[in-house]
Amino acid sequence: MTFRYERTVTTTADPAEIWALWSDTGTWADWDPAVQAVTLDGPFVEGATGTMTLTGPIEVPVSLEVVVPGSRYLDRLTMGELVIRIDHVVRPTADGAEVTVTTTIEGPGAEDIGPMVTADAPVAMEALVVAAERR
Repeated sequence: MTFRYERTVTTTADPAEIWALWSDTGTWADWDPAVQAVTLDGPFVEGATGTMTLTGPIEVPVSLEVVVPGSRYLDRLTMGELVIRIDHVVRPTADGAEVTVTTTIEGPGAEDIGPMVTADAPVAMEALVVAAERR
């Protein structure tokens, strides 16, 4: 079973401002209501691992599968047999940036849990954009 959700928003913020928030896991709880804390065992680079504490609180292992500084990162959360990958991409536009976040969930029950996992995505993306525009 696979569930997929994608959302794109635009902002007047510079892509560097979005990246600054994304690459500083200490800010994630400020703009993502599903996240209480994130701890990486090292810098924000491809292959980094750590723990994400989701609202609940639920602690899940997190790893950075792809990191392209300034433009993209893909993180992977593992919850039992479910694997959640969240791909974050920021692209420059004439007026600021376009931000696309794609969530893919694989495993038993993915189609059932997917809407719950992504329910806060619009709120998180709006809060991210607002925070970036204020920087």
